[in-house]
Amino acid sequence: MTSVIFLGTPDFAVPILEGLIDRNYDVVAVMTQPDRKVGRKQKVAASPVKQAAVAHGIPVLQPEKLSGSPELAKAIALAPDLIVTAAYGQFLPTKFLQAAHIAAVNVHGSLLPKYRGGAPIQYSIINGDAETGVTIIEMVKKMDAGDMFAQAKLPLTRQDDTGTVFAKLSLLGRDLLLATLPKIVDNTATRIPQDPEKVTFAPTITKEQEHLNIHLSAPALDQWVRALRPDIGGYVDLNGQRTKLWAVTPLSKKTDLPAGSIVDRNKHQLVLAAGDQTTFQIDELQPAGKGKQHIADYLNGPGRDFTVGQQVITDEAK
Repeated sequence: MTSVIFLGTPDFAVPILEGLIDRNYDVVAVMTQPDRKVGRKQKVAASPVKQAAVAHGIPVLQPEKLSGSPELAKAIALAPDLIVTAAYGQFLPTKFLQAAHIAAVNVHGSLLPKYRGGAPIQYSIINGDAETGVTIIEMVKKMDAGDMFAQAKLPLTRQDDTGTVFAKLSLLGRDLLLATLPKIVDNTATRIPQDPEKVTFAPTITKEQEHLNIHLSAPALDQWVRALRPDIGGYVDLNGQRTKLWAVTPLSKKTDLPAGSIVDRNKHQLVLAAGDQTTFQIDELQPAGKGKQHIADYLNGPGRDFTVGQQVITDEAK
């Protein structure tokens, strides 16, 4: 059996790990991020990958920082045939990559060399791309810069958000990896160097970027909303209160009103001005400290006194 150390953390990586197990690769250890506090109640929880590994009886390593850690020494001592990573969340030291007898490979959620970095799926949505995909690459010291072994494409639609694309790419990445690994193991896989002139980056989304820019066009605003859904949520200052926008719809109607102003409203619809004279309707939102609401419920409560022409979204969020 071909031995593997698998590194991953979120749900994205779970089907890939389980695919390796199902194909009888000998997963000798799983490395994942330490248990973290999650949710409103801040309960400590294991990562999805750890939960899967424990369910299969696989030893788990969880260094806070991999470089120089006892866990790194243990992993190197295991001397695996393959190191496989999928959204692990830390850089891997060169001496660890060199510990793999055959190769260290990564399942990356973009069509490299486009979108190297930690948020490739989010940026594919933010930029309104028609497609995305996964790339199986050899891991090298430089981030996401290794030779490519294989790629598979996935079309993007306006119904997609980061959650749906993660789920689709997870399965696509699993299948592509399992089809590619035998060629890597027997040294028949084709290596394609990345074109340095086509490299772009997708750095991790910052807290500041979660504040939605109401001056963007309505389609661009919608792309940001979907890119930050379902786990983060982009927010605006709506009627003086920090409010997350979970779903919006760009409209064809144009307006001369300032961005953030009410263009139209009734009991079931709130239409606002965005940038470039575009408009959009809010479908689902979440005021601070409240649950998610359909816009009709909001208009029957905090937004009951909204009037056409009123500017209800301002630049500064609280």
